[in-house]
Amino acid sequence: MFLPSSLPWQPVAPSNNSSSSLPASYSNGQSKVVAWLQESEEMDKCAEELARCQSNLTELSRLLQSLEILQRTQSAPNFTDMQANCVELSKKEKRLNRRWRTKSVGKDAKFQLQVPLFTFLLSSLRLVPLSASMSPVRLHSSNPNLCAELVDFQPPVSRLTDSVECASDYIKLQEEFCTIAQKVHSLLKSAFNTVAIEKEKIKQILSDQEQSDQSTQIITLRKSLSQAVSQNAELRTRLNRIHSESVLSEQVVSVNVIPTPDEAGEQMGIPLTQQASNESRLSMSESVSEFFDAQEVLLSASSSENEGSDDESYVSDVSDNISEDNASVTDNVSRQMANGDFAGSAFRNGRRTCLPAPCPDTSNINLWNILRNNIGKDLSKVSMPVELNEPLNTLQRMCEELEYSELLDKAAETEDPFERMALVAAFAVSGYSSTYFRAGSKPFNPLLGETYECIREDKGFCFLSEQVSHHPPISACHCESKNFTFWQDVRWKNKFWGKSMEILPIGTVNLVIPRFGDHYEWNKVTTCVHNILSGRRWIEHYGEITIRNTKSSACLCKLTFVKGNYWSSNVNEVQGFVMDQEGKVIHRLFGKWHEGLYCGVPPSAKCVWRPGSMPTDYELYYGFTRFAIELNELCPELKDVLPRTDARFRPDQRHLEDGNLEMASSEKQRIEDMQRSRRKCNEENNIKLEPRFFKKVVDANHRERWVSNNMYWELRKNPGFINMESTANLW
Repeated sequence: MFLPSSLPWQPVAPSNNSSSSLPASYSNGQSKVVAWLQESEEMDKCAEELARCQSNLTELSRLLQSLEILQRTQSAPNFTDMQANCVELSKKEKRLNRRWRTKSVGKDAKFQLQVPLFTFLLSSLRLVPLSASMSPVRLHSSNPNLCAELVDFQPPVSRLTDSVECASDYIKLQEEFCTIAQKVHSLLKSAFNTVAIEKEKIKQILSDQEQSDQSTQIITLRKSLSQAVSQNAELRTRLNRIHSESVLSEQVVSVNVIPTPDEAGEQMGIPLTQQASNESRLSMSESVSEFFDAQEVLLSASSSENEGSDDESYVSDVSDNISEDNASVTDNVSRQMANGDFAGSAFRNGRRTCLPAPCPDTSNINLWNILRNNIGKDLSKVSMPVELNEPLNTLQRMCEELEYSELLDKAAETEDPFERMALVAAFAVSGYSSTYFRAGSKPFNPLLGETYECIREDKGFCFLSEQVSHHPPISACHCESKNFTFWQDVRWKNKFWGKSMEILPIGTVNLVIPRFGDHYEWNKVTTCVHNILSGRRWIEHYGEITIRNTKSSACLCKLTFVKGNYWSSNVNEVQGFVMDQEGKVIHRLFGKWHEGLYCGVPPSAKCVWRPGSMPTDYELYYGFTRFAIELNELCPELKDVLPRTDARFRPDQRHLEDGNLEMASSEKQRIEDMQRSRRKCNEENNIKLEPRFFKKVVDANHRERWVSNNMYWELRKNPGFINMESTANLW
């Protein structure tokens, strides 16, 4: 058996100067490890025990070799005697067989074959002599010579003495081997216990060090958290200040401010920061999580008062004069704004920030009971309860599309045609953002001849809209600014699908930027109101918008309002691109129509537009934006300058805004009856009513359009709308 001279676990004796090589400074855990390394008494003791164990194992190896030699020496004579006995046995056996063979050999053959084997084993063990085994043994007869032969057997004395001495030496070696083995076992057990104790010490030291490190980390994290909390508080303070001041970066427009009487002769342009309506709205993730809680608007075109025969409209073969008419109107409006003709103290004092009364509770209205009696009818001609309306009408909703007209002002200052197209695309998308929080209510349907004007000196535009037809219902609008001219005429077709209703707009939106001579045209997408009969109503817009510059083919823009589905969590998505005349994509556009539009590729995309924040408690006030709250405001100064056909004077709409549902319902019924009576009277007298401020034209593509006839702002200036009072009694 081979044993190495040194064991792998035998430690190296530490040098006397080991402590001097250690670093001068340690942490708390490291100092404990150093102290443990310097306290080497237990480890030295363990090393001594392992050394003694090694010497004992060497002695055990020597004893084992001696035992093996002794065993081989003792067993050698036995094999010699066995060989001699086997030779002598074969000779005597032949003699005895001839002497004792009888006729009964066959009978006792089996026993006689077994006796020689038995005697051979006895002789090999030196207990029975060979002579005794030669006599035939018969069990059925006496054997007088058996005992005598056994008595005569005497083993050799010398051989017996040697055997006893060998056995004694063998036993002594075994006892010595066992004693040393016990010592080895004891030493190994002691060494194991020592190592186990030292292992526990190391564990305790490491545990203390880990706890110390964790305490340090906790202190560091607490400091970081305290710093983050202080920074968060500072950021909140800044955000509150930003919201209070209603300032957004890079959203500055320069407009002509209406001068006060002291400044009547002075025309000046000053930069105005964006209104509070353009503050930051909810983040994208927060808005998406509130999608199914959104309150939407139920768009409609006209009610039962609009039933009747088709009115013949004035048709003109005008094509190129559209731009000329718009240019003349722009000059007139700009001149009147500069001269202070539209001035009033209300404009200087600010606008209202809240409606007079919250919206009514519509939970007790069963819409199914209303719709089931009108199955198969055009829903646009079904009269709904006044509680389902909002205190705005379709003419005012058209003005609401200009809430973010700053985009057009910025486009008028942008030299790059592709960036200009991206800004126009953002403006086209922004017109849908106000529908996100509308609570299942619908705007009032305007009467034939009803008008609405909106002069926003802070935004630098003047807006006019009129209901030019009641069958089919068509609304036309025109907006003037020093930077752009905007007009459109829209009609709707409704499709009722049981749980939802689609509103398909028909018409074209037009935008002219005089500085660059651009004339943009685009269509509108389909609107769908879901869960009409039960559940929370929500609205989505889907379809494709194509924006073209009719004066130049240098660029084209396509926007896709993605239709949501059951398996997709992405809702209200808008994707698009601006490309050149060769079809190469110049800018990529993406976003959501209720959150914002971005240009570029994430994460380096630039925000082109995002909607403003909602006012406080907007859920209680029809989900109106700040801009929508201001649309129906009637200041005392405006009562003397507005025509009686203006939507602000409509009594049912005004009573609903004030929260008087009973009066609103009765006035709505009265106005509808008056509409029917006028229509019947006009039919009997063959009277055809024509729009006062818009005219129908046919463009170069043989499409009918409604454009301004340039009369409204001239009449408003001089002599006013006094002459219209007798013929404009709509309510």
